Amino acid sequence: MKTNDPKSVLDFTGERFTPESCREIWYEHYHRYALASTLVKGLDVLDAACGEGYGSAVLASQAASVTAVDISAEAITHATNRYSASKNLEFQQADCTQLDFSGKQFDAIISFETLEHLYQQESMLAGFHRVLKPGGWLLISSPDKAEYSDAANYQNPWHVKELYQQELLDLLQQQFSEVRLFGQKLAFHSLIWDLQTPGAYQSQTLSTDTDILETAELVQLKPTYFIALCAAKPEDFPDLAGLNVFADESTSVYQHYEHEIRKNMAAGEIIQQRDQRIAELETQLLKREGITKPTKPAQGKGAFSRWFNK
Repeated sequence: MKTNDPKSVLDFTGERFTPESCREIWYEHYHRYALASTLVKGLDVLDAACGEGYGSAVLASQAASVTAVDISAEAITHATNRYSASKNLEFQQADCTQLDFSGKQFDAIISFETLEHLYQQESMLAGFHRVLKPGGWLLISSPDKAEYSDAANYQNPWHVKELYQQELLDLLQQQFSEVRLFGQKLAFHSLIWDLQTPGAYQSQTLSTDTDILETAELVQLKPTYFIALCAAKPEDFPDLAGLNVFADESTSVYQHYEHEIRKNMAAGEIIQQRDQRIAELETQLLKREGITKPTKPAQGKGAFSRWFNK
């Protein structure tokens, strides 16, 4: 459950996501937990490296119980206070690479954007395998180093060990013989889908006012993130659709870009008016010198004007 109390808001440092973040990062992080929430109904779940706690609360809306752990005492204190309304949700301070839980305790483990922050990746996965019940599964995410860092010429200061696709698969298969790999990438879409086949695809929307996730019927790019579903046997996998699309009611990412386009258009018009005024003054000066020079007609608003002709 979210609250508008400013005392309950963690500062965004770049190390962990907070729900007050906006645009791309909001979509990426919330989508992963929204997807996971469709798989955990009635299960006992471990959310490993829960951070601020928003995702644990999303999971708790469907799971029988959620135990959420993070190494940060500040994050755990914050999450315990902010999401106290979820009675089946417990937050504990713990190191994901040294879990102090008995074996075979959880039906499912969720751990998003954790691997790349750790050198002890093998230890963490071995611990996950130990605390999973027979037939349990792990859903884990990690950025694709090829796209996230190499292609973008970017280095995240909080990431200590990013992985390429084959490295990730090799690592996961040390503990889980079956790995089903998904890709995640943020993109804008115009969707066209078959209305004659209801239920063929699923889309999720999250109300930013109520935190209620809704699923509705509903469409290949190089992924920025990999999301891997891991288990001991294929039959242990939960039923997960081949396509899952996520959005928010206010289309916040699009509205931000629309706002930026409007600002750019306004700035362009100011520059255009100044250029026209400079041209007029130049013409007046030339006339004083006995030289005439026609001014250019003012230009239209350009290609963007059709979007905002209201």
